[in-house]
Amino acid sequence: MPDHLIATAAFGLEAVVARELKDLGYPDSRSEAGRVRFVADRSAICRTNVWLRSADRVLVEMGSFPATDFGQLFDGTAALPWEQWLPADAKFPVRGKSVRSQLSSVPACQKLVKKAIVDRLMKAHRVQVLPETGAEFQVEVSLLGDQVSLTIDTSGLGLHKRGYRPHSGLAPIKETLAAAMIQLSYWRPERPLLDPFCGSGTIPIEAALIGLNQAPGMNRPFAAEAWPAIPAQAWREARTEARDLLCRDRSLHIVGSDVDPGALRLAQQHAKLAGVESQIEWRHQDVRDIRCEQDYGCIITNPPYGERLGDQREVEELYQQLPAILGGFPTWSHYVITSHPTFETIVGRPADRRRKLYNGRIECTYYQFHGPRPPKSGEEAPVQTPAPAFGGLPEKAEEQAETFRRRLEKRAHHLRRWPTKQGITCYRLYDRDVPGVPLVVDCYEDCLHISEYVREDTHVAGQHDAWLQLMADAAAEVLEVAPANVYVKARERQAGSTQHQRVADQRNVLIAHEGGLQFEVNLTDYIDTGLFLDHRQTRDMVRRMAEGKDVLNLFCYTGSFSVYAAAGGARSTCSVDLSATYLTWARRNLQLNGFQDERQHRLVRADVLAFLRELPEASYDLLVVDPPTFSNSKSTDTVFDVQRDQRDLLELCLRGLRPGGLCLFSTNRRKFKFECADLELLAECREITNQTLPPDFLQQGAHRCWRLVRK
Repeated sequence: MPDHLIATAAFGLEAVVARELKDLGYPDSRSEAGRVRFVADRSAICRTNVWLRSADRVLVEMGSFPATDFGQLFDGTAALPWEQWLPADAKFPVRGKSVRSQLSSVPACQKLVKKAIVDRLMKAHRVQVLPETGAEFQVEVSLLGDQVSLTIDTSGLGLHKRGYRPHSGLAPIKETLAAAMIQLSYWRPERPLLDPFCGSGTIPIEAALIGLNQAPGMNRPFAAEAWPAIPAQAWREARTEARDLLCRDRSLHIVGSDVDPGALRLAQQHAKLAGVESQIEWRHQDVRDIRCEQDYGCIITNPPYGERLGDQREVEELYQQLPAILGGFPTWSHYVITSHPTFETIVGRPADRRRKLYNGRIECTYYQFHGPRPPKSGEEAPVQTPAPAFGGLPEKAEEQAETFRRRLEKRAHHLRRWPTKQGITCYRLYDRDVPGVPLVVDCYEDCLHISEYVREDTHVAGQHDAWLQLMADAAAEVLEVAPANVYVKARERQAGSTQHQRVADQRNVLIAHEGGLQFEVNLTDYIDTGLFLDHRQTRDMVRRMAEGKDVLNLFCYTGSFSVYAAAGGARSTCSVDLSATYLTWARRNLQLNGFQDERQHRLVRADVLAFLRELPEASYDLLVVDPPTFSNSKSTDTVFDVQRDQRDLLELCLRGLRPGGLCLFSTNRRKFKFECADLELLAECREITNQTLPPDFLQQGAHRCWRLVRK
């Protein structure tokens, strides 16, 4: 007579377990919340325990009945045929749970069920004592509303306990969930699989077990193996079947990578214990460095959530990079499980499918992004590759690249003689000239520096990096610059404490030549390179005016105005900035040009307004002030806004000048309004912007500049 069995599962995995049962030959199943019921003979207990990958346990369902009081609970339990499973010496602990039931005391229910089973067994086995010295039968009483369900656990340890993971890394994923994620994907053994956040290796190992058709429970014990009601032969046959169906000679392409070497060491140990160490390649690498030359694979991964690993900001920054990373796998499908509520918004693309799952007690969503279908065996690959899940090029990219090329050719031809005649090796070629190509292209010696202004991007997630690379390649080709000498970075509108902050740490530094002087520029690590090209003529103006003068350079940045003043014969220079990084850079620029004496060429770390307030009146002959648009430094409590604070700043600057002294005031703020007409009592004020813009900036309006002479 067939038995009524239950395969329990985490919420959301019931359909996966039902499909596994069907593949095992048990098609008549019924899925409910957290469980799949099916009817089969007792050999099914052995086979399902050995083979099920995504189920938690296999239970024998003893019976179900309504009960609203303890009498009904006792009578219903005692009416079930416990003796068919439990011998007289059976050890049978009872555990229970109660949800929205009138019988809310779980300990009382457990005690009563135990008593009812004892009465039934003593009568059925005709004994006076039940020693409980034999095999264990874990009984569970479950009360949901007024309905009672009684089961016996055949598995013992949960089915996720495969035996290969005695130690877990930080934030592990259950083996059963990992197996379900793989079975819910398009992955097949002939396709490559990559997990870039593999941790202790669960997803790659479960994929290897599936790929080899290796039964997950083949090498572990189960509680029901000690039960007299199930012949030992049935267990031997289940394991023999598992060994016979194992595909030992199959070669798989599975890669697990992680940035944590300790986690990878654990993963390698676990793979060895699982018997699949030869099928998985382990890589110690950051997710940003993942690569695979094969096509039509699957990335299946469990990245940090920001709950148990890392904080929310770090996780969101990581997720923002995923489209560009996954865009490097244009023919692949991608599967990501996370608890982050706005994951799709962050990556900029809705998933093709999503499923609510639980990783332990954490409610998650399994996002599935489907790539193009691989060609069938014997079928030629399509001439035009279908749209990738991430990456690829936007529709108008090639057209934009061609327009960009033509514009660069025209600009390069227009400026072909001017830089050489002037001895200029660093200049601007392009500044958002073509609609849809919001780039700035600057030449620095034999290098190109390409920065991009942030925009409302219409590109599909992950396409942007490919688009940007296409534009960089176009610029390199047209201008005949080696690709290794092209530096690309995003350029955001920065405010507050982010002004001039470091954005990388590659330290690609070169020496730029301008006006017979040398300057250190960094093409990778900061939003700006360290040399503002639009101030080339302003710097030369300072050099021509500096001879014999005491020069003050405020918001000095990397000190280029100070270098020009020193080269013009200034009696002294003083460079003031709040950043120690940029003052050190300014010192290097001064020394690079032979100005070693720090008593003559002082560097002062200070808040500019505070410095000016303490400065004795009439201290300098020439003053250069090129403030940021906005500043909110961590080092001070003050917030500087050039539009709002211009009056105070310039009044303090004029106070520090000697009679007849000159102040050059410049700002890059667009739509800036000069509102210091009342300063005419102190100084002659005149805008000289047209005199300070070099030929490569005439159309861009890069800055505005005023000349103030103290009366």
